[in-house]
Amino acid sequence: MTTPREARIPMAEKVGFVGLGAMGRPMAEHLLAAVPDLAVYNRTPGKSDSLSALGACLAPTAALAAPAGGVLVTMLSDDDAVREVMNDGVLAALGPGGIHLSMSTIAPRTARGLSEAHKIRGVTYVAAPVFGRPEAAAARKLWMTCSGPAKAKVRVRPLLEAMGQGIFDFGEDPGAAHAAKLAGNLMIASAVEALSEALVLARKQGVAPAAFHEMIVSTLFPGPVFQGYGRSMVEQRFDPPGFKLALALKDERLVLDAGGEAEAPLPLASLLRDRLLACAAKGRGGLDLAALYLEALDQAGLGEPSRTP
Repeated sequence: MTTPREARIPMAEKVGFVGLGAMGRPMAEHLLAAVPDLAVYNRTPGKSDSLSALGACLAPTAALAAPAGGVLVTMLSDDDAVREVMNDGVLAALGPGGIHLSMSTIAPRTARGLSEAHKIRGVTYVAAPVFGRPEAAAARKLWMTCSGPAKAKVRVRPLLEAMGQGIFDFGEDPGAAHAAKLAGNLMIASAVEALSEALVLARKQGVAPAAFHEMIVSTLFPGPVFQGYGRSMVEQRFDPPGFKLALALKDERLVLDAGGEAEAPLPLASLLRDRLLACAAKGRGGLDLAALYLEALDQAGLGEPSRTP
């Protein structure tokens, strides 16, 4: 693990940022405080306007956000979005000596394929997916997994330190950091499902969910996953989402694909995929992952249709 320090980004480093969603926007804002000329681009028009007021250079295309020989950061929703953005035109613009700092949650296989395609253009792929919700991104409290060529990781480290609180290095394999991220997300979804079922059991046995939650996070399970998601469940607060259920479903599918490739049986991941799929089928994909609790309530005969969008 790398201990975070004061971010000191070389003034000569040229940086672009693509993907200004709920996570990308606060991450880009932190970079703006450290990078003199940050170019930003978002596929959905209008999301970059507020960054312009903070001093960002708005790029009309991803290729124009890619600084020649510099670093292009991407924070996008899925594998297809990353492949679409990192096309031949963008790679040509980034060019020899350029680095693609990929911070999205994607398949290890996709990352390895992108890395090979990048090499043809002289571009280096560095993986750095993050753990944390939008509020963590805003507070510069993200945890980052990182993998890629050693020299490139040294070069992007100040950028990562400007956006988060700590970095975990998983070596040079470009897929390794993404594999670690997916494994972590499997544990997060498992914890949310376990807490959902525990709260339902408590409620059906006459124990107030809020009282049970206070006890469990004060003793055996004090971590941020049980605290934050549990609070959302107890308060029945699922919108606006910090981590959309639809994205969690995407991640569980990636987990199962990675497990299949590696011949690693993941029975719990299969269960979670089905639970998340059931929620999505009921129109809950746009809610927070904590909405897994609604599925547990439904199956226990405690469903509240008024809370279903």
